[in-house]
Amino acid sequence: MSARIGVAVMAVLLVVYIVLVGQRAVLLLTTGEPIGVAMGVALIVLPLIAAWGLWRELSFGLRAAKLGKRLEAEGGLPDDEVDVRASGRPIRDQADALFPAYRAEVEAHPGDWRAWYRLGLAYDGAGDRTRARQAVRKAIALEAGARRG
Repeated sequence: MSARIGVAVMAVLLVVYIVLVGQRAVLLLTTGEPIGVAMGVALIVLPLIAAWGLWRELSFGLRAAKLGKRLEAEGGLPDDEVDVRASGRPIRDQADALFPAYRAEVEAHPGDWRAWYRLGLAYDGAGDRTRARQAVRKAIALEAGARRG
């Protein structure tokens, strides 16, 4: 729940930023000075990139959560227990020991979104956020393709 609150706060702050920067952009564009116009254009482009990034991350989070809930409803979430440190982070050696089974599952069933999602959870448990996100993105793409197909 706290992650959702954090995301909501960041989204609201980004929207406020976009509005404030947009106002400055309009002011700079109306100066008629070449440098002011160039800065105004830049101030329009940068918030658009920020908004795109926010949309992309929120979309990823919502789709990943939806798949997680679906997998949980099917009883397909991993039931492996890994001890955690006082900080809440998993003990890496234990998480790493579980990883080969999930990698083997993906190798055996490369078109199964469930296997990719579980692999993403294993990567996350091992502390590899980049690969975790890649695996979950693959799960999202496979599930979307299965729905369409």
